[in-house]
Parts: sequence; C-alpha cells; structure tokens
Amino acid sequence: MTDQIRREERQRGLRVMRSVGPYLWPPGETGVKVRVVVAMVVLIVAKLIAVTVPLFYKQAVDALAGDTPGAATILTLGAVGLTVGYGMARLGNLLFSELRDVVFARVAQGALRKLALQTFQHIHALSLRFHISRKTGALSRVMERGVKGVSFLLRFLLFSIGPLVFELLLVAIILARLFDWRFLVVLAVTIGLYVWFTLAITEWRVRIRRQMNDQDNEANQRAVDSLLNFETVAYFGAAGREAARYDQAMEGYQEAALKTAYSLAAINVGQGLIINAGLVAVMVMAARGVAAGTHTVGDFVMVNAYMLQIIAPLGFLGTVYREIRQSLVDMGEMFDLLEQPAEIVDAPDARALQPRGGAVALEDVHFAYDADRPILHGVTLRVPAGGSLAIVGPTGSGKSTIGRLLFRFYDVQQGAVLIDGQDVREVTRESLQAAIGVVPQDTVLFNDTIFYNIAYGRPEASRAEVEAAARAAEIHDFIVGLPRGYETQVGERGLKLSGGEKQRVGIARTILKNPPILLLDEATSALDTRTEQEIQKSLAAMGRGRTVIMIAHRLSTVVDADEIAVLDAGRVVERGSHAALMARNGRYAAMWTAQRAEAAGASAA
Repeated sequence: MTDQIRREERQRGLRVMRSVGPYLWPPGETGVKVRVVVAMVVLIVAKLIAVTVPLFYKQAVDALAGDTPGAATILTLGAVGLTVGYGMARLGNLLFSELRDVVFARVAQGALRKLALQTFQHIHALSLRFHISRKTGALSRVMERGVKGVSFLLRFLLFSIGPLVFELLLVAIILARLFDWRFLVVLAVTIGLYVWFTLAITEWRVRIRRQMNDQDNEANQRAVDSLLNFETVAYFGAAGREAARYDQAMEGYQEAALKTAYSLAAINVGQGLIINAGLVAVMVMAARGVAAGTHTVGDFVMVNAYMLQIIAPLGFLGTVYREIRQSLVDMGEMFDLLEQPAEIVDAPDARALQPRGGAVALEDVHFAYDADRPILHGVTLRVPAGGSLAIVGPTGSGKSTIGRLLFRFYDVQQGAVLIDGQDVREVTRESLQAAIGVVPQDTVLFNDTIFYNIAYGRPEASRAEVEAAARAAEIHDFIVGLPRGYETQVGERGLKLSGGEKQRVGIARTILKNPPILLLDEATSALDTRTEQEIQKSLAAMGRGRTVIMIAHRLSTVVDADEIAVLDAGRVVERGSHAALMARNGRYAAMWTAQRAEAAGASAA
C-alpha cells in the first residue's frame, strides 16, 4: 500500500469518526450526555479496582508464605481477610463493568436507531436516477454492515481501546514503583512489538476483507435478483444457470474468505509469540529477584497476575482492532451513501403547492438523462383544469419522461413544468406529490394486506373510506369474497393477485388519495383486452372532475381524451382530438390503422 493510499485511509477513518461523534454526544440532549459521562466515570472506577486485584493477591500470598511479620494466628487471619478482599475486588470490577454497559446501552441503541433512520430517509430522498442504477441486495448489505459497524465502534472503541490504554498506564506506574525500570522496559517493548505487528498484519487483512465484502455483495445481489425474478427463471428453465452464476460469485467469496482465515492464523501465532516472550522475560526477572531475596513470593505472583491481566485484553486487542478497522470500512461505505447528494431537493424558499383546479403546462421543455443523449426537444403542452390530455408515440419518444418530470423525479434543463401557474421547482416536493395520483403500468404492492395497500393512499382514512375506494375501483366484491377479506396477504410485490386485480387495488389506492391531477402511465398496456376494457371504465370514472394525463401506447384507450399529443423523437409532431387527427391522416392516423390491423389479425388468430 502506497503512502498516498495510507493517508487516504487515515483521512477516511477520521472522517467516519467525526461523523459518529454527534450521535454519541448529540447537541441539546442532556440526558444522553449525562449517561455518557456516568458510563466513563464507572469505567474508570472499574479499572482502578481491577489494578488493585493483584495487590490483594500478593499480600495474601506473602501472608501465607510467612513473608509478613506478626504472629501465626494474625498471619492466618490476615491471609483470609486479604483473600476475601481479593474476591471482593474482582466482584467489584465485574459489577462496575456491567453497570457501565447498562448505563451506556441506551446511548448506543439510540445512536444506532437515529443513524439507521437517517440512512433510510436519505436513501428515499435520493433521485430516481440513483434508484434505477442501484443494486438492492448490495445496498441493504451496506446499510446492515454500516449500522453494525457503528455499534461495534461505539462499544469497543470507548470500552476496550481507551480502558486498555488507561489500565496499561496504571500497571506501568505500579511496576515502576514496586520493581525496577527493567520490568517497565520489557513491558513497553512487548506492548510496542505487539501493537506494531498487529497493525501491520491487520492492514493486509483489511484489504483481503474488502475483497471478501465485494464478493459477498455480488453473491447476495445475484441471489436477490434471481429470487425476485423467480417466474422468469422458471419460464426459461434457467435455474441451473442462475445457480452457476451464484456459485461463481460464491467461489470468489470462498477464495477471499480462505485468505482471511489463513491471515488470521498468522496474526494469532505472531501475537502469541510476542506476548509469551514478554511474559517469560518478566517472570524470569521476578524469579531471580525472589531467589536473590530482593522480592517476595507474593511479588512473583503479583507480576504474573499483572502480566496475565494485561495479556487478556491485549489478545483481545488484536480482534478489536481488526474489527474496528473493518467497522471503519463498513461505516465508510454507509457514510459515502449518506454523502451521496440528493439530485432533486426543495428550493430554500420553496412553498407548498396551492392547487386551483389542477391545470398542467409544459413550456418549451428540454431534457436529457445524459448530456450526450437528449430526450425532449422544446416540448410545449397544456392541459386545462379538469381536462384530459393523452400523450402517445413510439417507444423511446419521451412519453414516460414527461410523467417523471411532472412528478419531479428529475428537473428540466430548459423550460418549465407548471401546475396552476406554479413552477414545480419552486414548490415543496411533498405538496407536489400529494397533488398527483399515479396509476403505473405495473402496480407494485407491499407484502402486506389488501387493506394496507389500499390505505397506503391515505393512511389516516377510515375503514369505510377504504371500502368506498375499493367499490369505486370495482374490486370490493372480489375482496370480500376472499377467505380473509381485506386482511388477505398479497405476497411480495403483490404476486398473489392477478394483473387486473393489482391494477384495481392501485386504482383504489389512488382514489383514496383523492388528488386533483391524475397521471395514467400505460395503466392498462399489460392487461388483456377484456380486463383492459373493465379497468378503463374504472379509470374513466376516477378521472371525472380531475385533470387527467394519459401516457399510452394503445390508441384505443385514449380516443375520448380532450386532446391527443403525438410525440416522436422528443418532439410534438401532432396534436388534436381523435377525430381531428384521424381527419388529418398523418402520423396518428397511420398508428391507429396499424394497431387496428394488428388487433384484427390477433382476433382472427
């Protein structure tokens, strides 16, 4: 790893640490701050008690060995008392350690909850462009590992690394006072070698762990993608092919995991050699002191107890440091996600949209998803309040793009999209989206009950209102005929319902929302002719009194629109009523004739 990469890693780690700080010490939350301070005080008390434990041990051994002056009875009572003191000190250390965890638990869990919520909200605030290109499985893993990383960091950085350093300083002071400087030198060299070795090997292991994470993300993404498309896999008899793709990703994960396991063995052996060498050196020095009469047997036992007391957390330090480094990597991925800018945000002075009938206008709109691939070229369309406009044209002409601009999934590069004369870029997104009801080509439902999915249009609606919306969408009778009625689970993405049933639930959901503007984006193109005709009746009923914009491929669904706009290559090439466009005998008439001939052929077949 080059120095530049190391600097970048350090900077990233510091950035992540700074990002975590506000969750640990939140402004304005005095109760949380008090808990943090109390937890740290309890921690210090626990460590002070911990370093006294070997002292009690030494005094008890010296008393039993006869190295303390006094009568035999007094010595025996002293040894018993010291042994009881030794046990009480150990118990006190345990109790204060647990008390520390109890006090800090609410702080840690509160921080995790806030961070998880912030991440979830931020992902929903990101643009459609981000969500179209995302990998859902990998994204969920980034969130999961990031939140776990914060949990680990909050707990072990505060309660393992810091306390260990504090305890090492206390032990060093005691050894320097009770013994000579050579003990302190051996202790310092041992710890220094251990830390250097651990850091060096861990840097190597972190790179391997990153590779393992990447392979894990890839394998999980392939699994999620394949399971979401279960029916497609079955249609093409591709279960074996999907298994092979998944196994290929798992093979990469296996290789990285093996390297991780091998490197773990290497680091454990190296750490064991260093620690045991230091332990043996100190014990030999203490044994020579006992043999020379300068130290007591209690001193020998005390040195051994201190070294063992240090070795335990030092051995754990290797694991903690590796996990902290990995947590920083995982958290870095999550904070990178949090720093992903939201492409579409409310203007600083944005105000709530004030619908006054729902008139919609596109004024000289130019738009491109990518600068080198323009989609719309100066499109101008107007729909009066309560009127209807159908937008038709070949695939790729820009029809659905207009719907996305109206809903402000994207902003125009030139021109404006207006609702009742208000530029959608100057109003809040929440009020804009509340004013528009969308019925898409494929209504996607939540894996919950039918009631929940209809009520999603207006969660505060009463049951009577939900059922009224279902009646208006002509699906109430179907629902009550189910064994569990409105409490029927629809399955993931609503797959337990047919296409027509899903569309009717989606229509009921939009009716319940009661928006002044209705956007029908290929709402019936995925349905059979009979179901389409039935759904069209429901859509027509829903559109009464509302401004309706229909984006359609099948021209038979738009003949009743007040105006029809024909798009081609991002430009409006024709506009007018169905009768007027047919009389013109232009692009629309040619499309109508071609679709009628296609329908007649399909009917004959």
